[in-house]
Amino acid sequence: MRSKSSATVAPAVTGLALGALGVLAFSMSLPATRVAVHDLDPWLVAFGRAAGAALPAWAYLRFTQATRPNRDQWRRLSIVALGVVVGFPLFSSLALITQTSAHGAVVVTVLPAMTAVFAVLRAGERPPPLFWAASTAGLLAVLGFLAASGAVHGGLSRADLFLLAAVVLCGLGYAEGGVLARELGGARTICWALLLSLPVTVPVTVVAAAVRPPVASGHGWAAFGYLTVVSMLLGFFAWYAGLARGGIARVGQIQLAQPVLTLIWSALLLGETVTPASIAVALLVIACVVLTQRTRVTGAPADPARRRPPPPPPGREHPVSRTRAAGGS
Repeated sequence: MRSKSSATVAPAVTGLALGALGVLAFSMSLPATRVAVHDLDPWLVAFGRAAGAALPAWAYLRFTQATRPNRDQWRRLSIVALGVVVGFPLFSSLALITQTSAHGAVVVTVLPAMTAVFAVLRAGERPPPLFWAASTAGLLAVLGFLAASGAVHGGLSRADLFLLAAVVLCGLGYAEGGVLARELGGARTICWALLLSLPVTVPVTVVAAAVRPPVASGHGWAAFGYLTVVSMLLGFFAWYAGLARGGIARVGQIQLAQPVLTLIWSALLLGETVTPASIAVALLVIACVVLTQRTRVTGAPADPARRRPPPPPPGREHPVSRTRAAGGS
């Protein structure tokens, strides 16, 4: 009984650890985007990072001798590509031309809830009421903090609509990618999605560079490099693997800590002020995240690869056993 319990807990713990690593990587995406679009065309930032990440993605797939996805998996990879390769990078880049990364962090607070909604729709997960209550509490805590700190002001602007579109598409891409990662693996899921997007990302990158030749400061190129290597590739290695192992809805709630982390990076990179209240809110958000982890999410299994065929009834030999006994492979 104890070994069975340990076997069940281990994937969940590993999923949470990988998910936290992914959130840490993504928490710098908005500040880095803000720095990059200050010098570079937003279309180049959005599509160029995906085109650039495709090269190491191809190398990884070649090195691991990854099996090509089947037709259904290609179809689902197109959803992943729409959400996280094209949708979120494009709309967040367009929004951050005029908005600050702190303001973007406000809208991103709804991403965990959006991921959970798509986990219900796409992955068949069923979080209990306590899960939703804890998630909502964490969301309201972060929104309240950001509103009190002055990050929220005025009505919805075009940039706000861009950010909302980015969050919706990102939640879809996260949920679909988390399901696919159970079959393909987290790293291979994002790698195949990047390669699938090449017929779109490369032409747009070339046109954007031709219309507005890329000239940027060292900080601008460093930010673009981070978006290409970490935000567009390595962060997803950990993130999708975490969603696959720990459950999409549950691991997705770790994103509640991302807006606070984003504010910290904004202070370090862009000189924004982080008040002592952010520490208190961060602790409150962590408490809400811990509460979500103590709830049971029913529905799709965390790792279908771990499922084993049921034992044969007493007195009957399993077909596989008969085959092996006869010398079959």
